[in-house]
Amino acid sequence: MLTSAQIQPLAALALSAVQREYPNAPQHVVMHAQDVFLPRTLHPAFYGSFDWHSAVHGHWLLVWVLRRFPDLSIAGEIRRVLNAHLTSENLQTEADYFRQPGRSGFERPYGWAWALKLALELGQWADADGQSWRKHFQPLAQVIESLYLQWLPKQTYPLRSGAHGNTAFGLSFALDYARAHGHTELSALIHQRSRDYFLMDKDYPAAWEPSGSDFFSACLVEADLMRRVLPADELAAWLTGFLPQLPPSLTTPATVSDRSDGQLVHLDGLNFSRAYCLFNLAHALPASDTRRATFRAVAEKHLEAGLANLLSGDFMGEHWLATFALLALEASEESAD
Repeated sequence: MLTSAQIQPLAALALSAVQREYPNAPQHVVMHAQDVFLPRTLHPAFYGSFDWHSAVHGHWLLVWVLRRFPDLSIAGEIRRVLNAHLTSENLQTEADYFRQPGRSGFERPYGWAWALKLALELGQWADADGQSWRKHFQPLAQVIESLYLQWLPKQTYPLRSGAHGNTAFGLSFALDYARAHGHTELSALIHQRSRDYFLMDKDYPAAWEPSGSDFFSACLVEADLMRRVLPADELAAWLTGFLPQLPPSLTTPATVSDRSDGQLVHLDGLNFSRAYCLFNLAHALPASDTRRATFRAVAEKHLEAGLANLLSGDFMGEHWLATFALLALEASEESAD
């Protein structure tokens, strides 16, 4: 069971980051000379954490923590910040941004996926503040859901990168959200597109991973999506064809040479996301599948490597890695059930 001692450092990192406006890497496409604004003006809820998607998933982490550890020593400060950021006005501004000309592809699909994960977390909490935040968040969740419905039929081929554009990751959290909320049109579309994109994949070249700035294993996030789509027995058979073995490049944690480099430090995130996916796969496979123990062992090794370097003291990693650490820790706990 996760403890407050494990969670406190993660929450502290996210709490600091979501309130820090600079440095900032906006993805704002300037449409004309008057279309230049400071981050807090463009994104009054999600102006911090270096970029929009990190701010969104930092808020997810804070909501997750407050929901499960309401007596954490910094819980009062977390609640204060969430109340300040997740207002009706702020979130309406965030939703309206996507409706502006040229903005419909903003943060697609990575930021979209995290926004729906935050919406899902808020929707599962009976706390009075949490329910207010959920209500305030609805316009943003609705516009992102509509963007998924517009985009996916046109996305002929998946992106198989190890970074933000990865299609499989972009679909996984959206599918969780759609199923939990009974949004059958979106869940059916994601289910079908997942099968269209990935069902026939075989002999994935996992020995080619990682690339130099991956924070995902394109191989494992694809498998993590398919464990949501396929029943356990079908998943086991698909995985045998897709990933016949785990090469050393996939079982050995990645090494980071410079944690002040925003691209190189992605590899710390890769260790966490590999752990997250492998714990999930171990949990999803049939109980008799011998790969379960192997996947858990490799996941534990990656989780340990990630945690050893989480508190680097450099904002290039600390503005986002706590969320990836929490994903892996939560998956580890659920896999042990």
